[in-house]
Parts: sequence; structure tokens; C-alpha cells
Amino acid sequence: MKSGIIGLLVSLLLLGAAHADAAESTKIGAVDIQKVLFNSDAGKAAKEQLAAKIAKHESEKNTREDELKKLKTDLEKQNILLNESARNAKEKDYQQKLKEYQRFIKDVNDELQAKDEELKNKIIEEAFRTTQEYGKKNGFSLILAKSEMLMYFDENVDLTDEIVKQMNGKKDKK
Repeated sequence: MKSGIIGLLVSLLLLGAAHADAAESTKIGAVDIQKVLFNSDAGKAAKEQLAAKIAKHESEKNTREDELKKLKTDLEKQNILLNESARNAKEKDYQQKLKEYQRFIKDVNDELQAKDEELKNKIIEEAFRTTQEYGKKNGFSLILAKSEMLMYFDENVDLTDEIVKQMNGKKDKK
């Protein structure tokens, strides 16, 4: 009986030692996706592309706002002078332009949001592929995406800067 217990203890110790060796050879890393989006060349280009679209739409938005203000001012000034049918026609015209403006704003916001998602997804996919290649090449067992769910990780396992560098290097080779 004692020899069985001793054998079991020896087996557990050997198993523990083998497990410790495996743990020492396990390489774990983490990548901060938000940092990749902000610091990579692709992320910076996406931000510039969105800013250009915003600027383009901003001028049209301002033009439409000015037109609405002018219509409203004209309507208020002429309200007393116009007969009921002319006043109703001007009011209807103003309401129609207001609806068009509101639809324009919604459409632009939807378009910008969709473009932002599209660009982000492309960058995240590239970061994913780059991280997989980097992990395989450098013998990593596990590379996690830093997120709100990742409660702690040692900054020494942060591979974000290296992944950004790899992504930027791929772009330069193309």
C-alpha cells in the first residue's frame, strides 16, 4: 500500500515537473486592437479618408442649413403680407426642405458609420493575419486581443508595437 502511494506521489511530482517545463516554453502575447487602429499606417489612412468625407459633406450640410435659415427668415418676414394659400405654400416648401435636410443628415451619418466599420474591419483582419504569422514565426502558443474582457496582462507580453511594425512593413513591400 505504501509503495502504491509513494509511486503515485512520484508520478505526480514527475507530471508536475513536466508541466512546469511545458509552462516555461509556453509563449503568450497580447495585442491592443485599438492601438493598432490608431497607430498603424492603415489606421491613419482610414482616419484621413473619413475626415475627407466628413469635410465634403460638411460643406453641403452648411449650404443646406443656410438655405433653410433663409427660407425660415423669408417666411417669418412675409407671414403677415402673404395670403393664406401663399403662406401655406411657403410653409410646405420649408417643411419639405427641412425633411430633405434631415434625411440628408441621416444618410450621411449612416454612410460615414458604414465606411468607418468597413475600414476598421479591413484593418482588424490584417492585424489578425499579421498576428497569426508573427505568432507562428516566433513560436507563440497564444496571442490574445486586449479588450475590456482581458482583466490583466503584463506589459512585457504586449506585442502591439511589433504587429503595427509588421503591418506597416507589409504595406511598404506592396
